[in-house]
Amino acid sequence: MIQLKNDYQIDKIRSSCKLLAEMFEMVKCEIQEGMSTYDVDKLCEDFMKKHHAKGPCKGYFGYPNVSCTSVNDTIIHGIPSKKEILKNGDIISIDCCIDLDGYISDSTHTYEIGEVAPEVHQLNVVTEKSLYLGIEAASKERARIQDIGLAVSQYVRKFKYGVLKDYCGHGVGLELHEDPEIPNYVSLSNPNPRIKEGMVFAIEPMITMGSSGKCFLEDDDWTVKTCDGKPGCHWEHTVAITKNGLEILTTL
Repeated sequence: MIQLKNDYQIDKIRSSCKLLAEMFEMVKCEIQEGMSTYDVDKLCEDFMKKHHAKGPCKGYFGYPNVSCTSVNDTIIHGIPSKKEILKNGDIISIDCCIDLDGYISDSTHTYEIGEVAPEVHQLNVVTEKSLYLGIEAASKERARIQDIGLAVSQYVRKFKYGVLKDYCGHGVGLELHEDPEIPNYVSLSNPNPRIKEGMVFAIEPMITMGSSGKCFLEDDDWTVKTCDGKPGCHWEHTVAITKNGLEILTTL
């Protein structure tokens, strides 16, 4: 069931989202070649503690960290590790949530480490652009949830990229994962509710350089990697539908 939020709840979620956006600005300034993905996660956790916030990912179905750090062909849910060292040419998608006073935000940014290959840079640019096209589709009058996936998939397929189909965006705010599910493609078998005032949800394109979009789950039951070993990319924002229209909450 979709949980519609009132103005007070949206304002509290907005505060959580702004804090998360500040955290990503901090990470952008600090992340560099030679850091481990554990170091990156520690940056995020220390920021949360400093601001009296929690990382709701930590402990979620046993997940061990506050962030997911997905490098290159790991497209989502990479577990931070002291052994995984960032190198020149890598891309890393950092998926992180903040619980501030019981209200939850969710966002993902992908960072380029040093000088990446042109085709990898293009994947990053296109994935981020597809996020904003999905947001634009959601903002239109009488829009439905599958309009988001249509906008995302139509754009990325122009570049012969693949769309991850086993994972999707979702409602958020009072819980980490809420209804509705927001896939990045269109299917007649998927629910297609009308987007309405009070909805808060995370739009998150997960795009692969390989056109199939096929992936597999590693033995840790979290890490999702591309089947062909080509890079994947992930961007995400939390948005709210208010009386004044759609608002991107996880930006400054």
